[in-house]
Amino acid sequence: MSTSPLLDPLPYRRNVGIALFNAEGRVLIGRRFRDDGPEIILPGLEWQMPQGGIDEGEEPQAAVMRELWEETGVRHAEMLGATDWMTYDFPPYDGPPHRLGHFRGQRQKWFALRFTGDERDIDPLAVRNDMPPEFDAWRWERLDRVADLVVPFRREVYREVANSFAQFV
Repeated sequence: MSTSPLLDPLPYRRNVGIALFNAEGRVLIGRRFRDDGPEIILPGLEWQMPQGGIDEGEEPQAAVMRELWEETGVRHAEMLGATDWMTYDFPPYDGPPHRLGHFRGQRQKWFALRFTGDERDIDPLAVRNDMPPEFDAWRWERLDRVADLVVPFRREVYREVANSFAQFV
């Protein structure tokens, strides 16, 4: 449940999410292997689809392709569709200062893409654009199952994404 904007002045971070579909209609998910400030992981709920921040002046469509490459190594995908903007709040965070600590949560636009490359190109552990890896493993999963594999604060967005992109399964 979101806090009232009047009570929580922190902004949402602009972000893109990626539902990358293979030829069988499954989506790529990665297993996060560490917390990232308020973006925590919980035992048994380490899986998620790729996502990432939109740089200043960057268009969401460009951010999607950059983030997909940075997090997975995938360069070959065709655009299928996009959602409206959605938000989720971070869970309470009282850790050390963090780059995401001055945000309330994320405001995301999700994109559906069809993977047109070679699976040998998928490598979540490589460092690209000086960005550290976020995933230590990946797999293809049914879109309607992914919400059950993510941390609770992301579940509602994942359910909306599954409904929005069901036509691409």
